[in-house]
Amino acid sequence: MRSSSISIDPQAAITTIRRFLTGKMLRAGADGYVVGVSGGIDSAVSAALAVKAVGREKVLGVMMPFRSSTASSISDATALCDNLGIECKRVDITPMIDAYFPNIDDANRLRAGNKMARERMSILFDKAQERNRLVLGTGNRTEICLGYTTWYGDSACSVNPLGELYKTDVRALARILGIPESIIIKHPTADLWEGQTDEGEIGVTYEQIDRLLKRMVDEGESSMAKLESEGFSRNDISRIVSYLNRNEFKRRMADIAPLGRGPIPSHIDLQA
Repeated sequence: MRSSSISIDPQAAITTIRRFLTGKMLRAGADGYVVGVSGGIDSAVSAALAVKAVGREKVLGVMMPFRSSTASSISDATALCDNLGIECKRVDITPMIDAYFPNIDDANRLRAGNKMARERMSILFDKAQERNRLVLGTGNRTEICLGYTTWYGDSACSVNPLGELYKTDVRALARILGIPESIIIKHPTADLWEGQTDEGEIGVTYEQIDRLLKRMVDEGESSMAKLESEGFSRNDISRIVSYLNRNEFKRRMADIAPLGRGPIPSHIDLQA
């Protein structure tokens, strides 16, 4: 078993992430960040951290609603941008999605949702190139562990400030950063179709998921009996382990056929 789980201090995390984002921007020679604002807590915290790191004038928020997006998602995203004082652009992805999926029903709903996520990320990277900026990720550690993300969709980004924060950690940071309460308390959703929520799809609450992940991932506990004795249900344990195992491929780059060559160096220092 590994050592006990690391406890995240929200204030210290904010300081570390702020320095991380500043350094990444300067090293890349970029002029700021572009972030997709959905009205959810993850994108809100990512945007707020970027503002703290590089200033509001260097952060662009992009709303990318689909025709089924809820009015509250759009209003919360707009309120967030106003609250942070950042520029906000709106790009409606309905025409792009309808061109590929004229009809969305239960048979292709998941595929359409993945298409929306990838369409949104392609727009963010285009906006980033237009302005010489980096795309700010919004995925948290809970989503990364479970693979609850669209591969090369919302999981794609230039840098990720939230990747070591569980969902419950993100909520703690949100309160310190002054994120509007309406965003903090709302049910997390990718807003891919009407009525869709993260916890509804997964079947376990984020509080319970995070407790389990800290025990299994951070502390290395793998005994079903031990976890059950701690109050976790066998069904919840099996469900989370299933997500972890079957979506392992999403936590790494695409496999390259091995032919014996070594890894490509991160940089090369030429000698005189």
